[in-house]
Amino acid sequence: MDILHRSYEYGRSPLASSPQVSIPRNAFLFGGNISQSLSPLLHGILFKPMSAPIAYHLCQTTEGNTFLEYLRDPTTIGASITMPNKVTFGPLLDDLTEEAQAIGAVNTVFSRIDAVGKRRWIGTNTDCVGIREAILQHNPSSVAIAKDKPVMVIGGGGAARSAIYAMWKWFSPSEIYVVNRLESEVDEIIEFFSSSIPGIRIRYIPDVDSAQKLPSPSIIVGTIPDYPPSTLEESVCWQICEKIIGHADGGVLVDMCYMPSPETRLLNVAMKAGWDVIRGTEVLVRVCVAQQVLWLEREAREEGVKEAVAAIVPKSGARL
Repeated sequence: MDILHRSYEYGRSPLASSPQVSIPRNAFLFGGNISQSLSPLLHGILFKPMSAPIAYHLCQTTEGNTFLEYLRDPTTIGASITMPNKVTFGPLLDDLTEEAQAIGAVNTVFSRIDAVGKRRWIGTNTDCVGIREAILQHNPSSVAIAKDKPVMVIGGGGAARSAIYAMWKWFSPSEIYVVNRLESEVDEIIEFFSSSIPGIRIRYIPDVDSAQKLPSPSIIVGTIPDYPPSTLEESVCWQICEKIIGHADGGVLVDMCYMPSPETRLLNVAMKAGWDVIRGTEVLVRVCVAQQVLWLEREAREEGVKEAVAAIVPKSGARL
């Protein structure tokens, strides 16, 4: 995985130079409301075939000092960060990768020993890697299909920024449509990325009429909660999505939402329209894989990845 090789610029993992590889280590998830997180289940499955004595813990906090206290523990090997800490915890770290800087959010922290033997904590964003890997594993030809064609992202939050980065960085689209209930959020995204990724092309779609006049996207990434529209702006956003999905000849649609169920309204609409769909649970598995690659400085074992995906397949038996 390319993120592993690029992480070497910050040094090597403490595990690489430690002869005591059997010493139990710890990784943590820091967030504000994480009691229902699937990450402990997935990381437990992925750690097993790696023979890694690492325990994964939930730490429900938004306090930066608590976060730093856990990082100072010599048994801590890495961390996951979720809302509302993805922006606020980044400045507390020793360095940020290209992805974290370009997206403006951190969801993964890994440690490296620098040239003078100091342990440093590096923040990165593996949400974008999870999106990329889920699409490529599902449909390896997606890069060729998307090249020089428009793609679309639904939403205006942190997950949308990760999706925009992933699309532009690895799929070479002609431009990125953004559908969102608030134009002001998209304006902020355009302003941010114009600075962090010069030359990126992002277009806000304000209404159904505008959507009908545009070429169809080849890939769509949804990043919004799976709730029925409750405002006029949300209703318009949903109508735009329905029109674009129904008008296109199909493509790949990823919905990053998987709570309360991975069988979202967006996925059901896309499946009925003939789109090839990828559930948010598969993106989550790929995010966890990328995190462990950085923490252990080893590529994941395929049997663990398959078991993790199987563990969260919907009970209906639908394919992830």
